[in-house]
Amino acid sequence: MTALKSPTTLKKQLIWVSYIVGFLTAVEAINMLTGRYFNQFSIYPRDLSHLAYISTAPFLHANFTHFASNVVTLAIFSVLMLQFGGKRFISVSFGLIVLTGLLVWIFGRTSFHLGASGIIYGYFGYLVLAGFLNKNLFQIIISVAVAFFYGGMIWGVLPNQPYISWESHLFGFIAGICLAWFLRSRT
Repeated sequence: MTALKSPTTLKKQLIWVSYIVGFLTAVEAINMLTGRYFNQFSIYPRDLSHLAYISTAPFLHANFTHFASNVVTLAIFSVLMLQFGGKRFISVSFGLIVLTGLLVWIFGRTSFHLGASGIIYGYFGYLVLAGFLNKNLFQIIISVAVAFFYGGMIWGVLPNQPYISWESHLFGFIAGICLAWFLRSRT
């Protein structure tokens, strides 16, 4: 992957991202219409009955503002992640859901944790580091662009607001960096 994707490939990637956004939007709509019924399936640290919800929490949001603040960045980062390949996108996404969720479940403060921001911060960490580790010019350009345009996100890993899961941000970022390291191209 040393050059820009062909228009056909980019079109397929945008279609996949639209499916992801569509799925999240459908979940948000149903959740909103049911009075946030699904939010009970979010992570509550160290509660064994909530351990399995590490797989559902990233798809749930506290309110529409929370959803809207996540969905645009998630879509942009998903397109950029797909530049590393479809298999890598799936591997990193799955890895982020599991690693971030487990770390929040083990170390998070006693509160409900939900939302896609852990994955977003994971993509951020991955995208900033992976291009340099893979030593691929196109991917390095992506890493530099993400660091330049989204570098301010790093402040989100610090505790700053009581109703924001900074733990998801922090552990997502750490998981993204770790996945970039472990999944780097070895040439």
